[in-house]
Amino acid sequence: MTDTPDHETADVLVVGSGIAGCAAALQAAREGADVLLVTKAERPDDASTDWAQGGISTTRGEPESLKADIIEASDGTADPDAVDVLVENADDAVEDVLLDTLGIEFDETAEGDFDYTREAAHSEYRILHVDAATGTHILRPFLNHVDDHDRIEVRQDTAALELITHEGRVYGVISDEEPTGKPIYAGATILATGGIGALYTRSTNPDDATGDGIAMAALAGADVEDLEYVQFHPTAYAGDDPFLLSEALRGEGAVLRNGDVSESKDSEARETESPGGDRFMDDYHPQGDLAPRDVVARAVETEREETGEVVLDVSPLEFEAEYPAIAEKCRDRGIEGDEIPVAPCEHFLCGGIDVDDRGRTSLDRLYAAGECARTGVHGANRLASTSLLEGLVWGLRAGKDAAGLEAEPEVVEAPDLLDRDPDLPDRFAAEKFTRLRRTMDEYLGLERDPEEIARASAVLRRLKGEVDAYTRTRTARDLYELRNASVVALLIARAASENAESIGCHYVVSDGNAEPSAERPADD
Repeated sequence: MTDTPDHETADVLVVGSGIAGCAAALQAAREGADVLLVTKAERPDDASTDWAQGGISTTRGEPESLKADIIEASDGTADPDAVDVLVENADDAVEDVLLDTLGIEFDETAEGDFDYTREAAHSEYRILHVDAATGTHILRPFLNHVDDHDRIEVRQDTAALELITHEGRVYGVISDEEPTGKPIYAGATILATGGIGALYTRSTNPDDATGDGIAMAALAGADVEDLEYVQFHPTAYAGDDPFLLSEALRGEGAVLRNGDVSESKDSEARETESPGGDRFMDDYHPQGDLAPRDVVARAVETEREETGEVVLDVSPLEFEAEYPAIAEKCRDRGIEGDEIPVAPCEHFLCGGIDVDDRGRTSLDRLYAAGECARTGVHGANRLASTSLLEGLVWGLRAGKDAAGLEAEPEVVEAPDLLDRDPDLPDRFAAEKFTRLRRTMDEYLGLERDPEEIARASAVLRRLKGEVDAYTRTRTARDLYELRNASVVALLIARAASENAESIGCHYVVSDGNAEPSAERPADD
């Protein structure tokens, strides 16, 4: 790596510090590359990986079983070849990086075996976890290991603002590092920038998940796919300051209840069974509470509208002992007892920058991995606890391929982001973000109506035009995040408008009537 007053260089540049970015940096360094990892995060908990609760899926030696579950959860839309790459590399990647290299101490049984758990739409107990805070226990040692590596430099609080491109090739990025607009040139660039949670009012993502990598890649001309498939997690705390209630809770016996109390329950039964309402998921799907996420999320929202609330009943569990981190969050919010009010919440983008089995995008020398990438594994709906695994597997593969290019960084003309007006009002970005989130919540949430999608597109086009006018006169991270969010929001609306089929996370309604497949079955 070289650093001059006006630019710097690296063999491989990684943008993002979650599990995908760390895996890419580690593997590129193992291959002999000098790696610069830049991230706008200042702390590990600014990365989505740190927020992951449930765990990381393995195959337990049965890749075909995991493959079948992934494809079924995707409503048959996952790319079988991509799923093969995931399941065939899953156990080796977990053993190599998480167990042998990082020494992650996953939960064990009293006999000293791994305490595998199960989550929604999984047919087997195959998920490794640490309490219900797996992401934290993986990412923090991973970041420390990467930061200590002789061939890797980690630079926090450094945002990538633009890709440097010329004739279909990516040469690096423009960063907001001082002096603002400083180019970083690289032989290969890997985007691992995470998700889009900041586009919605309620999300399980960090506040700065603004779709940066997707927007930068799309603006540079890279192909993007499946952006209509925005997954909502069915069980986030329903009050202010939402947090995720892991599917592992339902995998171990917690159940969803609505605001009704069945007339068939006499007073004695109500006291002995549960003080809460009726279980309802069996009316929606044969797998009941462990149905795929898109089905459960829509069912929860329907029951909230019809009965007033939905709670997650954790009384079948040793909740405090088995899930202390989640229990602590509940108690911090004044939730006592075993019934936790829940509502769907934006969680994961199944689409993104289109990549192949090695993370290569349609632009030369540009790679993507993790949530910002569309590998084809998730199709229209992601299976629980496959996101960390996908980030790990594709991060390693992208890092290896990028280092294998052995491409020297080349200095080319970069966009000039200097000499901007610093005096534009700070409230601009906040006001526009509020407008963007309101549009996404109302028109591009759990259910989409074609007329409302068109309305959202019109609003978002106007918003993007207003934001573009500001970014031409000012260089500031919050404005570029707003630009990125508006670009991705418009791409989501465009993808939704082009897909008339209700499938997975993309659920189309018309004139207020849902497609038959999502209605509660009629009484016999």
